[in-house]
Amino acid sequence: MEQPVHPFSELFAQLGLADDEASIRRFIASHAPLPEGMRLEEAPFWTVAQAQLLREERLEDADWIVVIDQLNVAMHATPQP
Repeated sequence: MEQPVHPFSELFAQLGLADDEASIRRFIASHAPLPEGMRLEEAPFWTVAQAQLLREERLEDADWIVVIDQLNVAMHATPQP
């Protein structure tokens, strides 16, 4: 499998969120799991701009898609205690 063009932390920075490992883990732990069938960009905690970025990058199948898919998987997984 090809390495993503962007690191996972860079997606958080692009979304205007703290992008250090501890902050990313806290974000995922506090918002996961999303309900089954809910698209990542439909989650209620995103700002309009954040949701739009995620939606546009998914539709364009841009080079961000790999890390967006990783975030989607993480957000739909049940957090580990």
